[in-house]
Amino acid sequence: MGRAADAKAIKLAETPPAEKPPRSILSIDIGGSKLKILASGQTEPRRLPSGPELTPTKMVEVVTDLAKDWEYEAVSIGIPGQVGDNGPRSEPGNLGPGWVGFNFAAAFGKPVRIVNDAVMQALGSYEGGRMLFLGLGTGVGSTLIAENVLVPLELGQLPYRGRATLGKVLSRGGMNRLGKRAWRRMVNRLVPKLMAAFLADYVVIGGGNAKLLKDPPHGARLGNNLTAFRGGFKLWTVDDVRTEHPAEGQPLPPPAPPAPADWRLI
Repeated sequence: MGRAADAKAIKLAETPPAEKPPRSILSIDIGGSKLKILASGQTEPRRLPSGPELTPTKMVEVVTDLAKDWEYEAVSIGIPGQVGDNGPRSEPGNLGPGWVGFNFAAAFGKPVRIVNDAVMQALGSYEGGRMLFLGLGTGVGSTLIAENVLVPLELGQLPYRGRATLGKVLSRGGMNRLGKRAWRRMVNRLVPKLMAAFLADYVVIGGGNAKLLKDPPHGARLGNNLTAFRGGFKLWTVDDVRTEHPAEGQPLPPPAPPAPADWRLI
């Protein structure tokens, strides 16, 4: 898991989006150590290692080969880094270079939507209400969804005891330093505090290290391996996520803003 996406909130679609969703989607979940893909109608994800040698060009090459016998009309990508209106805003720290400014739609030859990996997993995990998602993997990803509004977060940047941060403590590196038992105690101590701070109804813990938690804290549950793919499929129902088209090579402009509405407490 990487750092959260762009700071703006994303409103989930409550009515059909202006752009007709594709019938089949290839969902790509890129983590700091693994790359996983699943297409609509398929039941078994396919995996490859990621890591510092994985550039976007290499990613497109290996994914295209890995999915060569699957049919799909569009591509969803979750990356472990910040994402803005025009794609990646910064280079993912655990991957190779070249992500900022890369033309994913032209490389795949299909429409592409791209978000932070924690946002994609959160979208696939959401069951209503106010949910805090924490992705514990190579890094720490985080997203809040409150009444169908996605709010990317950067909780890994919060300070914790001196020069440490939550990202340093809860990431895979933190687990390796602390040991699994102490790391589990840290998760059990911090998750309820974060849940209370965000007034969350529940917390979903995902990422590659979630499976190491034998007994999640009260109010939290573990995400399953398919939530990121489910989020990738649902991404095409979200109104204000831009679509990059191969013929244009640039994202579409955002949809027209909704009519002014009164403030709402959620």
